[in-house]
Amino acid sequence: MTTYLLTGTAGFVGARVAELLLDDGHTLIGVDNMNDAYDVRLKEHRLEKLMPRAGFTFHKLDIADPSKIANLEGDFEAVINLAARAGVRTSLENPWVYVDTNLTGTLNLLELCRHRGVTKFVLASTSGVYGANAPYPTPETADTSLPLQPYAASKKAAEVMSHAYHFLYGIDVTVFRYFAVYGPAGRPEMFMFRFIQRLYEGRRLIVNGDGTQSRGVTYIDDIARGTIQGLRPVGYEIINLGGHEVITINAFIEMLEGMIGRKAEIEFRPRHRADMMESLASVEKAGALLGWKPRVSLREGVERMIDWYQQERQWAQHVDTGD
Repeated sequence: MTTYLLTGTAGFVGARVAELLLDDGHTLIGVDNMNDAYDVRLKEHRLEKLMPRAGFTFHKLDIADPSKIANLEGDFEAVINLAARAGVRTSLENPWVYVDTNLTGTLNLLELCRHRGVTKFVLASTSGVYGANAPYPTPETADTSLPLQPYAASKKAAEVMSHAYHFLYGIDVTVFRYFAVYGPAGRPEMFMFRFIQRLYEGRRLIVNGDGTQSRGVTYIDDIARGTIQGLRPVGYEIINLGGHEVITINAFIEMLEGMIGRKAEIEFRPRHRADMMESLASVEKAGALLGWKPRVSLREGVERMIDWYQQERQWAQHVDTGD
């Protein structure tokens, strides 16, 4: 079996990728700085499930620190860089930390690959690089020269830096542009977690905009499987992953009302200028190049998310959703 270095191990996608790789008998060196970009209880919850697993070791460190990364112990055949400072709006408040993690952190890991002869690198990027005027559904060939926020700009820079290391040093790179990902123990600032929590707890739902904005969404297991499939040799490829099934904010609220059996109280606020109005991915390339195909329908995925919330409600009801 193979040993991988997986950064962002306590993150939403990272933790599920870790579980699937461990299930298949691989060995993992996990890295995460456990920052408080969102409620750290979710990261602790995910990490607690990984710590007892055979073949898993964990290092709490920041990928933006070059000395810590250079001195990281262990041998591995590939790097899966899922560590990221995420969040569209918060990147307006402190863009420097986004550059530190998303660009400098990526550079540090690419240097690690170069010096240790590691030839495979997987990078998590974002659909946000497509900006405001992308075709719908969006192919990987769409223009990415005009991102709308520091978050997306830092991710675009990481993509470009990865290409430079592919060209100069022959590192095989798979870049995944993730669209909206949802599922159990998901990021709390994302609308699905926020709305489930607030509807269960009888709190008002805050909708930024009129609710007609739409999101292409994909369940976490499908994203994790696709990420692992990206470990195969590709040269240098940018691939959309997720965002294949679209729903408006208003339609999602109606779905939740029916599934939970409660009527939502909704407060509409002005749409934030950093928010995209719609997103929907073209995932033909992921299918053709990696054989990836999503398996979990939206309704099934939301049911699993609701089941998780019910099981973890004692503490999950207190998670800060940031609105």
